[in-house]
Amino acid sequence: MTAGAGMLPCTGEGTIEARLRLQRPGGFALDVDLSLPGRGVTALYGPSGCGKTTCLRALAGLERAQGRVAVHGQVWQDDAQRLWLPTHQRALGYVFQESSLFAHLDVRRNLEYGLRRTSPARRKVSLEQAVELLGLQPLLARQPSTLSGGERQRVAMARALAASPRVLLMDEPLAALDAQRKAEVLPYLERLQRELDIPVLYVSHAQDEVARLAQHLVLLGGGRVLASGPAPALLARLDLPLAQGDTAATVAEGRVDDYDAADQLINVRLPGGGALLVATAHPHPPGTAVRFRVQARDVTLALAAPVHSSVLNVLPARVVALREEGPGLAMVALDAQGTPLLARVTQRSARTLGLVPGLPVFAQIKGVALLV
Repeated sequence: MTAGAGMLPCTGEGTIEARLRLQRPGGFALDVDLSLPGRGVTALYGPSGCGKTTCLRALAGLERAQGRVAVHGQVWQDDAQRLWLPTHQRALGYVFQESSLFAHLDVRRNLEYGLRRTSPARRKVSLEQAVELLGLQPLLARQPSTLSGGERQRVAMARALAASPRVLLMDEPLAALDAQRKAEVLPYLERLQRELDIPVLYVSHAQDEVARLAQHLVLLGGGRVLASGPAPALLARLDLPLAQGDTAATVAEGRVDDYDAADQLINVRLPGGGALLVATAHPHPPGTAVRFRVQARDVTLALAAPVHSSVLNVLPARVVALREEGPGLAMVALDAQGTPLLARVTQRSARTLGLVPGLPVFAQIKGVALLV
């Protein structure tokens, strides 16, 4: 789905602002006040029924909430001033869970439909660029019925991009795909965020997608914002549900120092000066920015630096906080010279090591997953 530009007054540039209130019969209420980055991927994350899709639809004008919406300085809604742009006048692209392609049009004509919705003066993404970014050249003459689920979603994304939106809204675009098709589409989503200066609001309840794609994170619960901020910081907060259970993990970024072709390892320099060795089959040139994920269950702790160990990555760290978790387990938040980490240990280990906030430790990282 695509929409055009409106003509309402402008406000501060560079952010996405949304203050939205909506009451539904049956008790559900949306009540959010958001100020989001005007670039990169912001994930709206939370369990089913928490208000993620409702928030996205209200921002797009597909549901009539009360409040105010401004994107990159353009006011789309301000009920206090009796201002309202309908969806077709908002400069947005919308990708649904289902691709919603026109079945009677081939891929090229589906994309041209999105292009025609945008005046030539506003076109910032050419049809050729959208095709190249999503790898669609071999598919242009095919009908939607002949495409796989992943291919259809890539076409839907390209159609939304062809309208040169000021913001791209994605409502769980991978939810209907199996693991293989999802793995095929994720690299294209990563490429979009690297190569286009269009902010993305990405709805998901899948923590692995959020960890891989999002720079900013909004955690929703019961129609309200539980937390909003940089994804690495929120993923490591013990007071939030993200840092609970066996799937708890942190994400961080660094830059490649060098690549060991013999052992297929890259040396990643962390912002605080530390370094990690990360296994990868593909070389990365020095200076390349990379993103990685560390599972809490893959981090063990020691009071002294280990010797003669098979663990390649050992970082000096400081205990930030602890929380008991489940029968006999504890989650430990760590600061490894500016890189947030989580460690899931037994409560006996926590007592034996005397873990308390401020204690210096060594974090032994058994596994690092390269994301970008």
